[in-house]
Amino acid sequence: MIELERTYLAKKIPEGLKNCNFKEIIDVYVPKSRRHPTLRIRKNGDKYEMTKKEPIEDDASEQKEQTIILTEGEFKDLSKIDGKKTHKIRYYYKYGNRIAEIDVFQGALSGLIIVDFEFEDIDEKDFFDMPDFCLADVTHEEFLAGGMLCGKSFEEIEKELEKFNYKKLFLD
Repeated sequence: MIELERTYLAKKIPEGLKNCNFKEIIDVYVPKSRRHPTLRIRKNGDKYEMTKKEPIEDDASEQKEQTIILTEGEFKDLSKIDGKKTHKIRYYYKYGNRIAEIDVFQGALSGLIIVDFEFEDIDEKDFFDMPDFCLADVTHEEFLAGGMLCGKSFEEIEKELEKFNYKKLFLD
């Protein structure tokens, strides 16, 4: 499967976000020794999976994705692997005729909010206008890829975020 998406830093909390459907997501990226692991073990609400994502021809907005469904027990066993972890709450926010996936990071990355949009074809992706609640298109910023964020704190990425004048955001 090929995934087409654009990723943005949030500028503000969109109106009504707290009333949207959401899921708790826990990711474990392996191997821990790799700078940017591409293998992910995920708890996504009450679903569990292992996914490998790799960019197609160095374009982070187009990724080859392979997923294996796991049972809760398999996830629990596999998540014991010494990997890099992240914890976030993903909100599903209606924006026009699309659904934005808004990730509100927890724990060490608290204050970081990232917005993803997925697309059916390349033209939709290429001609999509950034919403006003977003600050900057960071699709090609490697430091914000899931495999790069895992195991880090906000302070560790703060210098990179300063390039975009990003300010910490919190959902009250």
